[in-house]
Amino acid sequence: MKVFGYQQSSSDHTLFIKHKEGKLTILIIYVDDMIVTENDYVEKKALQTYLSQEFEMKDLGPLKYFLGIEILRSKHGILLSQRKYTIDLLNEVGMLACKPSDTPAAENVKLSALSNQIPINKEQYQRLVG
Repeated sequence: MKVFGYQQSSSDHTLFIKHKEGKLTILIIYVDDMIVTENDYVEKKALQTYLSQEFEMKDLGPLKYFLGIEILRSKHGILLSQRKYTIDLLNEVGMLACKPSDTPAAENVKLSALSNQIPINKEQYQRLVG
């Protein structure tokens, strides 16, 4: 990818970015899947041509599902959902007919044994128990 003008992200080695003359193309790869997003159709087609010379690939069109996340588009924006993943998981373990339950605890509550305890971070905890 570097030979084709892309820079590899330092925070995610599967993410490649090409920024040229105000245009941006982004490629992310996960095992045998990839997502390409861009504001430069010509660059996207060039990238697809380049990659298809190296790998067998198929353009599946607009992104609908990736890594258990469903992508739904509407005039109001983009919705990311794990509904399909959850249903598939419940079906796999034979719990598709289970009844949903509310979360048993209030949200954003800091749990502690005593009300006067001071929260600590992971490193402080490891020093205490380590």
